[in-house]
Amino acid sequence: MKTAFDGIAFDLDGTLYPNYRLYIRLVPFLFTGAPLLVAMGKARDALRRQYAQREKAGIPADSALIPGEDFYDLQARLMAEILGDDPAAVKERAERLIYRGWEPLFQKVAPFKWVRQTLEELRAGGLKMGLLSDFPPENKLAAMGLDGFWDARICSESVGCLKPAPAPFLALAREMSVAPERLLYVGNSVTYDIIGAKNAGMAAALIISPFKKGRRPDGGADFVFSDYRQLSAYVLN
Repeated sequence: MKTAFDGIAFDLDGTLYPNYRLYIRLVPFLFTGAPLLVAMGKARDALRRQYAQREKAGIPADSALIPGEDFYDLQARLMAEILGDDPAAVKERAERLIYRGWEPLFQKVAPFKWVRQTLEELRAGGLKMGLLSDFPPENKLAAMGLDGFWDARICSESVGCLKPAPAPFLALAREMSVAPERLLYVGNSVTYDIIGAKNAGMAAALIISPFKKGRRPDGGADFVFSDYRQLSAYVLN
């Protein structure tokens, strides 16, 4: 089957499943873990600003944020400054409570309707399949029963910088052996997914709630959909 793309790649959180299905299961965590989560969000925003500054300075788009420096150590150091705590202790808590602590919740998080059917159809159509997430995806995919489809799975942290920087998108394209201009990236965030993919030279598809269609900018997405059957038809037909 001939399509306009050689490969298709997906964001995970909010793209393969509705965010609310995770959020309702995070309520107990928020009673004690909210400060840690807020600090992580602020640290990651700071890292994104640092990368944007490097891009303006002409540093190659496919390079890591801090060459030779571990992303998790850098993130923990920034979080520790916010929390007034020890970086090693903050790194351990983030790993135990957020990175590993949230993963079991995904055993009760159901994907969007038609996701599995769509992934099966896309693979049967001969497309290479990839996934790029700003958090480690492997255990989440396994918990949701979606771990058998992928030619490449990349975590932004392993690249050294977060979306919407081009680096993780370009790393995914290399891992998939697909030219960026022949790859469609699917996400739910205009800021992180659509703009990031377009800046990396990819086509982009935006999944939105059927209740929000037409109510927000699409970031220049090539395709906007609210039902995974629409995505399958767009790509394969």
